[in-house]
Amino acid sequence: MALYTIFNILITLCSVYSWALLIYILLSWIPNAQGSKFGQILGRICEPFLEPFRRFIPPIGGVLDISPILALIVLNQLIPRGLQAIFQFLSGL
Repeated sequence: MALYTIFNILITLCSVYSWALLIYILLSWIPNAQGSKFGQILGRICEPFLEPFRRFIPPIGGVLDISPILALIVLNQLIPRGLQAIFQFLSGL
């Protein structure tokens, strides 16, 4: 029962973080929005996760940054599947 609760909390945190990341990405389309207080707070939360993706995926044409798309895929698909596999393994012990 405790493992199930921990799993649900982690999945919920991934979902909340995904929304924060999406909002941060959308703010980049609005001039000076990421420089606002709200944008700076989201930047401190989201940039550490985005940075590794940006190191490996350069902007297309020097302008279009597609690394956040990969980051969202990892956050919404790979991490939950990995967590599910870990918790299935732990519950089987």
